[in-house]
Amino acid sequence: MTPLVLLPGMMCDARLFGPQIAALSGTATIHLAPITATDSVQALARDVLAYAPPRFALAGLSMGGIVAMEVLRQAPDRVAKIALMDTNPLAERAEVKARRLPQIKAVAEGRLRSVMRDEMKPNYLAGGPNREPVLDLCMEMALSLGPDVFARQSRALMDRPDQCDTLRGARLPALVLCGRDDALCPVERHELMASLIPDAHLHIVEGAGHLPTLEQPEATSRALRLWLHG
Repeated sequence: MTPLVLLPGMMCDARLFGPQIAALSGTATIHLAPITATDSVQALARDVLAYAPPRFALAGLSMGGIVAMEVLRQAPDRVAKIALMDTNPLAERAEVKARRLPQIKAVAEGRLRSVMRDEMKPNYLAGGPNREPVLDLCMEMALSLGPDVFARQSRALMDRPDQCDTLRGARLPALVLCGRDDALCPVERHELMASLIPDAHLHIVEGAGHLPTLEQPEATSRALRLWLHG
């Protein structure tokens, strides 16, 4: 049975995948690899490879998907299959990069809660009854990780490489999944990724934004189960 390595998004921890860990743990050995220690996507990918089993399935959401693509670039023979969720294969746009340094400065001055509340969290989720509890969980995860992780992850995202060539060269089963209402990493970005990977399946989760693992956990777990065991 192929073990599964999960990579969470920016300022998220294992709780991002709580429903999926519960749903899949009976059928796969699951590892959660933190991506918090350095300010380089390339170095974070090396950390994941040092931590991971010799060969594994790899699933990443948002920043976790960005690091997953770099893991695939560095060690394609070790990744049996990949799931890229609510993520982006492109280098950071200049206008997004320009917003990160003021955010890093604000967080260093003690304003992590306000940056998450005012500038990041409103962009995450679709409407619906799960929105407020999921937003609260996002804040809890961010505050538990703290300002130093925010700064390192922000710098890693600023300087990340374009991974389109990595995806074009991928020779493995791939799930490309996103919430229908993801405003940060919209559906067309996932259509691009699915078009680049020769053996990709595109799955759009209805009623979800940027965090379908929490917004629509059952639908997301079903898609992951089919990808993992299909």
